[in-house]
Amino acid sequence: MDPLFLYSLNIAVYIGIFAIVALSLNLEYGFAGLGNFGKVAFFLVGAYAYTLLAQTGIHFTLSIILSSMIAGAFGLLVSLPALRLREDYLAIVTLAFGEIIRIVVKAEDWIARGVWGITVPSAINLKDASHEITILANIGLVFFSLAICFIFLQLVANSPYGRIIRAIREDAMAADTLGKNNFKYKAQVFMMGSIVAGLGGALFAQYIGYIQPQMFLPILPFPIWIMVILGGPANNYGVVVGAILVQLFERGTMIIKDYIALPIDPNNIQYILFGILIIIIL
Repeated sequence: MDPLFLYSLNIAVYIGIFAIVALSLNLEYGFAGLGNFGKVAFFLVGAYAYTLLAQTGIHFTLSIILSSMIAGAFGLLVSLPALRLREDYLAIVTLAFGEIIRIVVKAEDWIARGVWGITVPSAINLKDASHEITILANIGLVFFSLAICFIFLQLVANSPYGRIIRAIREDAMAADTLGKNNFKYKAQVFMMGSIVAGLGGALFAQYIGYIQPQMFLPILPFPIWIMVILGGPANNYGVVVGAILVQLFERGTMIIKDYIALPIDPNNIQYILFGILIIIIL
């Protein structure tokens, strides 16, 4: 089979995974106004939780659900002290938390072999299946999960609950005077966003089959922020389109050097295109 076609299928999997994570950020930032720059922490927790659960023999469906719940529990614990801070300090605290989690996993070999990384059991177990069939099965799993997350978050956004969190985003003091507990709603949103990000981490880990701490650097959330900005905050449809564009740029520039001779490093093209797109959109 054509390697370019296989690579295109691989891009489709990454589009689905990072669209899920971008939707989780859109819930927090777009609808509730929470600047979470530590999204990588909950992505990491979901990935490692799935790996450790799956290695014990737990069925992949239950492993994915439990790993998402574990990421949500971490999100709730982080939100309790962090949400008492002003927006800019919240961003700093969440960014620091993401790096703390990564360093702990890297330093402690007993968690998941530390810096050496760990193999991940795949959720797709098709005997004698070709590589392309396995990727297609992963596309089905990832986009089924994306559809569930999208429908759930759309229902939340269009419900009375969604109107409350938008009101808190627009004017927290006014919402508070109307009897809405700002802290409670923000903590709930943070937890839901962490659950969805944990799901993305679990799907990422089972697809690539191996994870190690260097895959979860603090820079990881910034392409996700670009997806949300390009698509438009509080617009789930736009965020999915933003995820498609960013992943096409990010993955496409990795192979563009094989087809086009360029005077600059092809891997830098994505940053140039991201900058141009953000300037145009803004």
